[in-house]
Amino acid sequence: VTSNQIKDRLMRETRTNVSIEVEQTEDPDIYKVSGRGELQLAILIETMRREGYEFSVSRPEVLFKEIDGQKHEPFEEVVVDVHEDYSNRVIDNLQKRKGIMTSMTKEGENNRLVFKVPSRGLIGFRGEMLTETRGTGIMHQQFDAYEPFAGKIPGRNSGTLIALEKGEVTSYALEGLQDRGTFLVEPGDKVYEGQVVGINNRSDDLVVNVVKKKNLTNHRATQSADEVKIAPAKKMSLEQCIEFIDDDELLEVTPKSLRIRKKYLDFNERKRAKKQKEFA
Repeated sequence: VTSNQIKDRLMRETRTNVSIEVEQTEDPDIYKVSGRGELQLAILIETMRREGYEFSVSRPEVLFKEIDGQKHEPFEEVVVDVHEDYSNRVIDNLQKRKGIMTSMTKEGENNRLVFKVPSRGLIGFRGEMLTETRGTGIMHQQFDAYEPFAGKIPGRNSGTLIALEKGEVTSYALEGLQDRGTFLVEPGDKVYEGQVVGINNRSDDLVVNVVKKKNLTNHRATQSADEVKIAPAKKMSLEQCIEFIDDDELLEVTPKSLRIRKKYLDFNERKRAKKQKEFA
């Protein structure tokens, strides 16, 4: 699949879907696609994926406006119906995302929470809310207005586990790394350098060797292999992947798989890019 084929497909979408806009960037292989939120973009990505297209997408961004010389951003009204046992968790989460509570009403054992939140603060919130409420929370959102920029919003709490080199994932390697975090791959999966293979227990990124093989001596080779117990890999849906990726990552979409990778696959290139961003 060439970039021109992807461009043609995106342009066809704009002719039948008026809420989708496609803009050519300075790089001829990169297109900026705008829509009404991450859910609509996820539907387009899934549709193209099923049609056989392969491409990479970056973390969603909101569209800012300058009003009277001041930077403004879109805010949304968010209504969450949640059991009273989980209310505090949801409130804390939304407040960290620069949300302002406008009302809270009690309905039996449930609370209805109404917040005004920057749209960028809602990226990834739905998945976290469902986890915090054990799948019982119900959320609705709609555009409210453009308001002055709310400031920096904390990003993802966890870092990632990044593949050191290309190869096939082994049970031996995963067994020795299980205490580092939760893996997104399992034995037999093929990975490449710079691919995100897991979620770190800590907030920083860690490069790990998930293709390491066990060195068998002649004595060991004659005996049965040791039983290796490995926690199941975490499987994420397309929507969860889009919510998860950070600014320095891409989601690689193919008809058969979803893979998260760093924008710069090489470790040294990632270090240089990070330093440049810090100086900027």
